[in-house]
Amino acid sequence: MIESLQNQKPEISVDQLRELIDEKKRKIGAGYLTDQGALFLVAADLGVSLGGFKRRYGRIKDVFVGARDVSIVGRIMNVYPTRKFFRKDTKDEIRNRTLTLYDHESVVRIKLWDDQTSLPDQAGLRPGELVKISQGYVKSGIDGRPVINLSSDSKIEVLEEENTIPDIDSITIKVDDVHEPRENVVITGLVGSSPRISQFQNPRGEATSLLQLQLSNETKTHNLRTVIWNVDESKIPKIFDIEAKIRLIGVKIKQGNPQYGGGDYEIHGDEGTVFEFFGSKTDIEIKTLRVVSFVGEPSTGNVVSLAIDKSGKFLHLTIDTSLLNSPVNYDSIIECVPSRIFGNSMILNKDDSYIRVIEDDVSFPKMSEFESKIKDVEMSDSPYILEAIVLQSPNVTEVNTKNGELVQVSDTLIGDDTGEIRLVGWRNQSSSVTNLAVGDRIRVLGATGTKGIGGKTELTLKRDSSLIKIS
Repeated sequence: MIESLQNQKPEISVDQLRELIDEKKRKIGAGYLTDQGALFLVAADLGVSLGGFKRRYGRIKDVFVGARDVSIVGRIMNVYPTRKFFRKDTKDEIRNRTLTLYDHESVVRIKLWDDQTSLPDQAGLRPGELVKISQGYVKSGIDGRPVINLSSDSKIEVLEEENTIPDIDSITIKVDDVHEPRENVVITGLVGSSPRISQFQNPRGEATSLLQLQLSNETKTHNLRTVIWNVDESKIPKIFDIEAKIRLIGVKIKQGNPQYGGGDYEIHGDEGTVFEFFGSKTDIEIKTLRVVSFVGEPSTGNVVSLAIDKSGKFLHLTIDTSLLNSPVNYDSIIECVPSRIFGNSMILNKDDSYIRVIEDDVSFPKMSEFESKIKDVEMSDSPYILEAIVLQSPNVTEVNTKNGELVQVSDTLIGDDTGEIRLVGWRNQSSSVTNLAVGDRIRVLGATGTKGIGGKTELTLKRDSSLIKIS
């Protein structure tokens, strides 16, 4: 518009126009005019028409709060799910949905309301799609940044022609490219740890899911803690293997929390983050496993179990108790089809899984072949199976965690013919340790090597660990 006005009034500089715009806004009154609106009035005073020039689609970085009739071209980065809420006064339902749009220089959020929320699905919008947004109006978001809102007159059109805005592949970075906090990032890497999904309540009091994993570089020498909040589990494949190659579209790079990741940068996403998996398996096969430990969790309706396959790989199972038609004990051999496989964790739900105890499989290695000695225990996430004798009476204390939680911790000293090590049980596992007596011969199933007092390695019982007294 300024260029059009200057073509008709070349004697007026941009600085002079700026002064005229500011003066017009002062005279009319704050809150009534945007810069664009004031420029129309300035043009009228100068006898210049701004209606005859060809409209150009603006750049995202030029979008400002208060602008109306905004039209831009960009590529889709994220399409968020529709949110529903109710007005406090009328109880009417309101729906909104957010898109993230990017171009060469910047990113902007697009907010859709009510009937507009179906437009992304109707258009089949995907990350990287080139689109034109027309007739939007700009308001300030919670963070103060411009948000383009769409009204009933607004349009979203998919463009077919070539464009110089970079595609998703062009803006994808790798783990080793992370050197500073950034937003609206597309990053690829390998799954470096067993993914974990946990449940929590969001600030609105709604139950939702949280996905955690490590994203690694190709040489597995650099790992970034990755957290996806409010994750939609239906978007995650049933088989989510360690070392699978994935791409995350629309995440933030944040400074890490020293408590969890040593202070290195972290990747944070949300319900709008897009997962892309490369070469992942899709069909779950029947698994034959030897049970190491079996622990009930009455409050959840599940049993957690540590099992081992023929290759010696330990697997953590969460099993719906309604699937257990036969008793499952230590050293049982089971055949199962899990609902999901997340790295070294398996989930068996009642709707799409089964489990049964089978006769002893002579081809399956005996449990004794997986046993270790105390001298072999190292600090790692790998579970250990070993036999030992209790050397001290258990000690029970209460400890305040970093979260302010008061928990019970028990410990004792155990030994075998290769050395001695401290055995520790936290929370529910504390009672397993306190029930021991000096001289008891025990089998430790599924404890891991952790860093203890003075930096010494100790054995810590995990959620699916157990102790068996040997007569």
